[in-house]
Amino acid sequence: MTDTHTAFAPFVATLGRGPGRSRALTREEARTAFGMILRGDAEPHQVGAFLMLLRFRGEDAEEITGMVQAVRAHSGLGQPELNVDLDWPSYGAGRTRGAPWFLLSALALARSGVRVLMHGSNDFSSGISVAEGMAAIGLQPASGMQSALQTSRFAYLPLQAMAPELDRLLEMRRLFGLRSPVNTAARLLNPADAPFGVDGVFHPPYIDVHLGVAERMGRPRLLVLKGGGGEAERVPLKPATASVWDRTAGRAELALPAIDGLTPHPAAADTPDSFAAVWRGETVPETPLATVRATVALALLAMGRAENPDHAMDQATAIWSQRL
Repeated sequence: MTDTHTAFAPFVATLGRGPGRSRALTREEARTAFGMILRGDAEPHQVGAFLMLLRFRGEDAEEITGMVQAVRAHSGLGQPELNVDLDWPSYGAGRTRGAPWFLLSALALARSGVRVLMHGSNDFSSGISVAEGMAAIGLQPASGMQSALQTSRFAYLPLQAMAPELDRLLEMRRLFGLRSPVNTAARLLNPADAPFGVDGVFHPPYIDVHLGVAERMGRPRLLVLKGGGGEAERVPLKPATASVWDRTAGRAELALPAIDGLTPHPAAADTPDSFAAVWRGETVPETPLATVRATVALALLAMGRAENPDHAMDQATAIWSQRL
């Protein structure tokens, strides 16, 4: 045991004392504890116990806010001078995912003038990753924040390049067999301080945590929904609800109607080549294209650029048709 190990032990004890005695960490406690983890001041056994106790107790907006603040400080995140319009995290781990159709939505938005920074890790997804999708259409991930948006209005920044210490913690899922709150913290980093964000979750209870962190961080506007594979992707086979935090108006919900006549798209049929063919307009599969347009509409609603979902879909159709 070192002095730093001794200093970290009370955080584990606070979370794990047992019924009636344990409690959630305050924001400052979570920021201090996670900062110690990122600096390597906690022993590996302590890190595992800490993360799994957080998961077992249930994610708490105050704790996650402290974790987000610790990562942003440790990794030097928060660069408003990049003038990013839309923050787009991609950390889904869907076991039945196919192609990342949301990537085409983000690219189409960028072609229309929106500056989009996508960041993430698809290491636990069974489908085509964002990096693989980009390669199929002749693009590559960014290597760092400063160079990410110098030549294009879209950039994808892997978590490994943005916050390597957090990426290593995310990889501990292989040891646990379970996701940890690291996943939620990564989604909420907003590394370029974009005024708008669009985020997807796999389990609806996490929506309240995401909105709560956005509120505590003073973010102007964030839209969250239960998306395909946990991504910010709207598959319009059935109606859905998007939840919004707006710094001026507070919280709200948006009812998103289904598109009639669509049939499920077999993810197993997706390949990098077929994905690229959709971007180039060489193939026009009905449900993937509806997903792309609906996801563009989702981003427009996140930015407050549409009066309602119908208006957003009309704009999205035009944006997609003009992408080339």
